[in-house]
Amino acid sequence: MISIKSEREISLMREAGKRLKETFAEIEKHLKVGITTKEIDEIAHDYIIQNDCIPSCLGYEGYPATICISINDEVVHGIPRNYKIKNGDIVSCDIVLSYKGYHADATRTYIIGTVSKEIIDLVENTKKAFYAGVSKVREGVRVKEISKAIEDYAHLHNLSVVEELVGHGIGTEMHEEPDIPNFDTNNNTRLKAGMVICIEPMLNLGSKEVYLCEDEWTVKTCDGKYSSHYENTVLVTKDGYEILTEENINGEKKKCSK
Repeated sequence: MISIKSEREISLMREAGKRLKETFAEIEKHLKVGITTKEIDEIAHDYIIQNDCIPSCLGYEGYPATICISINDEVVHGIPRNYKIKNGDIVSCDIVLSYKGYHADATRTYIIGTVSKEIIDLVENTKKAFYAGVSKVREGVRVKEISKAIEDYAHLHNLSVVEELVGHGIGTEMHEEPDIPNFDTNNNTRLKAGMVICIEPMLNLGSKEVYLCEDEWTVKTCDGKYSSHYENTVLVTKDGYEILTEENINGEKKKCSK
């Protein structure tokens, strides 16, 4: 069942989004060569708790950490460990937190040190694929229009789209209806004002094929080529959208009306 949020719920989700953005700002201070992914996870955990929020991923279906940290050819759900971040790594941090019972979810992929132009373009075009998808959002639009826009942008830039994992609705549950695929589908679900969704392209340099590792969480590319992930929590409005987890621009939340 698709949930339409009340003004009170939207206000709480805005606050959750704000606190999630602040969490990213905190971990960005520490992301550098030599720090372990486990240390980054501990920094995020402490910051989330200190800001009166709950780390939603910790314990979710048995997940053992606060955030998912995926390195290079890891697509999603990498478990923080004693791995020391190296020059040339790309590091995806997927964070979900809950504020007064309402979740916010976002992912950023960071470039550490010096990488090739191909990898810079991968990370930048994954972010731009998100914006291609979110540009379609407004009341009455079908989910498949978002999905097609993301896939078209990815293929235009010679990137493949992971199909085993998709975006989703969000609210009092981390994952709610509807699914938001990143590839062209026949999903005719129409968006309604008050829906809150997560749009999250996961794009690969090589093949779209992926596999699940023995830890039963980490998903990696089959060909070992790099993958990038970018995500935001998005409120649907009558004439556009509001990105609840995007960096503030001149102190304002990012909104779009059409």
